[in-house]
Amino acid sequence: MMIREIVQTLKEFNWRQWLVLAAFLFIIGFTGHRAYLFARDAIYWHYHQDEQIRGWMNVDYVAHSYRVPPHVLYQALDLPHRPPDRRPLSEIAREQHRSMDEVRAILQDAIIHARPPYPPPPPPDKGGPP
Repeated sequence: MMIREIVQTLKEFNWRQWLVLAAFLFIIGFTGHRAYLFARDAIYWHYHQDEQIRGWMNVDYVAHSYRVPPHVLYQALDLPHRPPDRRPLSEIAREQHRSMDEVRAILQDAIIHARPPYPPPPPPDKGGPP
């Protein structure tokens, strides 16, 4: 009974109502797609934080994984920040005549100096009872 009423209502739509319905469905679909992409990226990066630096990664990937500004890592490797360098680290190491271990050590040192100390030191003891 309910479905028949809906079908009958849809049959009586004019072109403007169809246009509004199409726009509404498009917006719902677009919003759902963007929500899916957002959730997928949030889950991915949650499980890939501070991932071990490997040769297949690029500088921006490492910066995102370690939550540091990319320009810090580009500067550490003596690379221009603009445009972003999409080459894998292994290729950058080869072109700079360095081993991948050297590049990894340079990046890790830059990451350590770019991040605030973690965990923060405990507050100083004021000599009172705990």
